[in-house]
Amino acid sequence: MIRLENISKQNGHQILFIEASASLLKGEKIGLVGPNGAGKTTLFRMIAGEEGPDDGQVSTDRGISIGYFSQDVGEMAGRSALAEVMDGAGPVSEVAAEMKTLEGAMADPERLHEMDEIITRYGDVQARFEELGGYELEGRAREVLGGLSFTQAMMDGDVGNLSGGWKMRVALARILLKNPDVMLLDEPSNHLDLESLIWLESFLKNYDGALFMTSHDREFMNRIVNKIIEIDAGELISYSGDYAFYGQQRAMSEKQQQAQYERQQAMLAKEIQFIERFKARASHAAQVQSRVKKLEKIDRVEPPRRRQTILFDFPTPPRSGDDVASLRGIHKAYGEKQIYHDFSMVIRRKERWCIMGVNGAGKSTLLKLIAGSDKPDEGIISIGASVKIGYFAQHAMDLLDGEHTIFETLEHAFPQAGQGALRTLAGCFGFSGDDIEKRCRVLSGGEKARLVMAKMLFDPPNFLVLDEPTNHLDMATKDMLVKALGDYEGTMLFVSHDRYFLSALSNRVLELTPDGIHQYGGGYNEYVARTGHEAPGLHS
Repeated sequence: MIRLENISKQNGHQILFIEASASLLKGEKIGLVGPNGAGKTTLFRMIAGEEGPDDGQVSTDRGISIGYFSQDVGEMAGRSALAEVMDGAGPVSEVAAEMKTLEGAMADPERLHEMDEIITRYGDVQARFEELGGYELEGRAREVLGGLSFTQAMMDGDVGNLSGGWKMRVALARILLKNPDVMLLDEPSNHLDLESLIWLESFLKNYDGALFMTSHDREFMNRIVNKIIEIDAGELISYSGDYAFYGQQRAMSEKQQQAQYERQQAMLAKEIQFIERFKARASHAAQVQSRVKKLEKIDRVEPPRRRQTILFDFPTPPRSGDDVASLRGIHKAYGEKQIYHDFSMVIRRKERWCIMGVNGAGKSTLLKLIAGSDKPDEGIISIGASVKIGYFAQHAMDLLDGEHTIFETLEHAFPQAGQGALRTLAGCFGFSGDDIEKRCRVLSGGEKARLVMAKMLFDPPNFLVLDEPTNHLDMATKDMLVKALGDYEGTMLFVSHDRYFLSALSNRVLELTPDGIHQYGGGYNEYVARTGHEAPGLHS
């Protein structure tokens, strides 16, 4: 369906692709992987026709429709989320818009004199709407938006009033409703809660077109794709199988390449030793010459490329008392909406609570109450003896001073620390060399998240309160964070929609549902086994 033939592409001084080739066939579901900045979004833009390669060509079968979801959703305002989604489906959306205008005209008393013409026109437009499958389309559009956690009020309200994350969902819903032959999805799992993520997973598994996507969510990727294409130093390397199989295959090929490299290095060392030893002897001249020629012709094996990995280094936090936090008789409401009513719980040392609940259930509210950034309407929250809280909140990234560099941010937070200690801290969180001179305003979401974590963990807290800590992190950074938190000796309370993170780190589950609040001993995997569903908004 789509072929990339010997494509080369350069962005400024950075070479992204060098004579790279790959193909996307009918029915394939491909995951695109590679480090940040490797060119994943550029590749999508080339396939979508938004930019061209410098050399080589991207060819698409005649008549193929392509739907491209990117993180840049553009401006949306002035009409409902439903209309915005249906607009992606072509002519039927224009007919729907005219119908809505005519419905307004029929309800306008000042237009009574032209009512016959309006009603006649409405009949014609309605017939056309029906002919184009408009009523089914509206039903399908509502179903897709519902799957992405929109309420009816949000579907019918002005899309301009939605936050950036919800506008992303509208843009994604447009592509899903369009049902093109090929979907290019650049990070569709960003900004989704767990319920929406699982719904999207099911939708994409049943989608019969070709799919090419990126995602930092390994579980999501694993359950959907049947092939991986990796961008590696300008090449496109294909692996059949899911993401987990790709990880095994890559590790195996790196091991084989390393062994091959070492064997060749040993052989070369012996040959060079022989040449050095006998090059001055006339009796061995022919043999030396022959070996020199042999060495010149040998194809050199390169060692596997060392991938840069970040090692989070958590110093051991001081020990807290056994009761870390207790909540008694907590009431909390926002206007008419009651979030907590007479809620009590105790968090003990070394417990790792993950909080599960649909959007609006009160997950972030609970974290704010415990961290002290919000207060209950009634009830008592007590923080235990020797407890030091480290709170990671989404808004913390917005509070970074854009004009400060990474180093200045750390220096400002820890004026007593020496330069060496701060450089080491920055290095632990992936900021090495000149990186620490970057200003905060140019940092990506992932870089900002890492900087906020560095600030939080320099003087280690013994109680971590984390609100979606992996939201902006790539897989490699997420892996390192999971490994570091696995060794962390303190207590944790966290919200995450990443099932890998939930499975690896939780040993208690707090489930917020309309029927009440439930506490489960055992971690996320035990919760799934006991309840039969992966998230509270889904039922088996």
